[in-house]
Amino acid sequence: MGGRAAIRSFAPPSRARTGAGATSTRWRSRSRRGRPASSQSVVVKMCRRILVALALSLVLAACSSASVGHHSAEVGGDWTRFGYDAARHNAGPGNTGITAANVGRLRRQRVTLDGTVDASPIYLRGVQIHGARHDAFFVTTSYGRTIAIDAASGAILWRFTPSSYSALAGSYRITNSTPVADPNRKFIYAASPDGRVHKLSIASGAEARGWPVRVTLLAQREKLGTSLNFARGLVLLGTGGYVGDAPPYQGHVVAINASSGRIVHVWNSLCSNVHRVLNPSNCAHSDSAIWARSGVVVAPGSGHLLVATGNGAFDGKQNWGDSALMLTSNASRLLRNWTPRNQASLESGDVDLGSTAPALIGGYAVQGGKEGKLRLLNLSQLGGRLGATGGELQTVTAPGGAEVFTAPAVSGKRLFVATDSGLDCYVLSGGRLHLSWHRGEGGTSPVVAGGLLYVYNGSLNVYAPTTGRLLARFSAGGSSHWSSPIVTDGRVAVPEGNANDHRTSGVLDIFRLP
Repeated sequence: MGGRAAIRSFAPPSRARTGAGATSTRWRSRSRRGRPASSQSVVVKMCRRILVALALSLVLAACSSASVGHHSAEVGGDWTRFGYDAARHNAGPGNTGITAANVGRLRRQRVTLDGTVDASPIYLRGVQIHGARHDAFFVTTSYGRTIAIDAASGAILWRFTPSSYSALAGSYRITNSTPVADPNRKFIYAASPDGRVHKLSIASGAEARGWPVRVTLLAQREKLGTSLNFARGLVLLGTGGYVGDAPPYQGHVVAINASSGRIVHVWNSLCSNVHRVLNPSNCAHSDSAIWARSGVVVAPGSGHLLVATGNGAFDGKQNWGDSALMLTSNASRLLRNWTPRNQASLESGDVDLGSTAPALIGGYAVQGGKEGKLRLLNLSQLGGRLGATGGELQTVTAPGGAEVFTAPAVSGKRLFVATDSGLDCYVLSGGRLHLSWHRGEGGTSPVVAGGLLYVYNGSLNVYAPTTGRLLARFSAGGSSHWSSPIVTDGRVAVPEGNANDHRTSGVLDIFRLP
């Protein structure tokens, strides 16, 4: 029982209680000799009883919050999307039930799946599925199957298979998208490589009426690879291209009304004067993919949308390749851009800026890319005047000077960035990023949860965030691509596999305390 509930249930002895074992309040208010006690004495005794009850309730509350049991409201809870929140901070619950003292006791279960999950799971606590309450993980496989998995047992609860599955399985047409849960906890939204977004019942996995929604007119070229997001009643996603960048395609942001399934707005990063889903061959330019793991990032407060684009034309008017961009909350209009002065060189050399999305920290944005650099930007201004180039506040080297394909994690003033060549922690102070510590082994997108830092690189590595000290390492598949863990309710879940292997099988690793 929590302390608050204990205080509510305690009643001071203002009335006599009757029945077996009950004690009269009137008797308690008298002295041993039968004389009425003074009012001061009664008040003192009542205060003592209240203080004892308060102390007991606080002890019970402390025991409850220290418990690893996932039913405690103090531990964990839902993890509804990639990055944990709409801003993609990759910083989860402050209390997960897993601590530096017990993390070494985690035990692994391998759950076999009929598909590769080259993304992250999401998690909902205590939802109704087939008439029973479950803690459940939800994943989308590379060919669009979405699967609900019981978090306690690893049992498959339901699977949704899109109608295009048999035609696409084993082909180059894949998705690396993480689904997103509706705040009503009745539906999740998931992408499939046929260019559609699905609205699925959490209770059964059935498709909602009026869905799926088609968000590309050329699914053979335009890939739904980024993680879905949800804000202000809108499902948000970006599109890119497949490996090899075969034209034509254009990166675009789509905002879908979650209730009706109607596309509210489309913002095209090439031919941005066209505000609908384009037939890619009708635009003079190709590419400018929106393909970072975070996809669409939602700025806290304003609700503005931030994305980064890959190789493509830039003219500061209608074409916005290799840029960090800020849109209105419904994707109807471009507000700001930051475009590096060497954009033309990046574009010609296949050195995408958009391999990672803006990371938000303390009123700033940090933009990485395949160039192996991190740029600190003023979040409200980005590069300054719309259409201009340059304007970054600081440039630092990414871990190992390597390409950044991951989503950074932000916890307070700390920024964690992983590449294939290393893992760095930076501290934001005085409007500058300062390197706090570096490790030579890298990984996929880092996650902070419960005061610990988790990084996957074929093994699950757990670090102390303030020092970078390795606390634990667990076997988890031996190789990695873009999948990254989530941590909540005393559990860690991370998928194994690489969607580019075009397999139709895979594994979800679930780590739990014994």
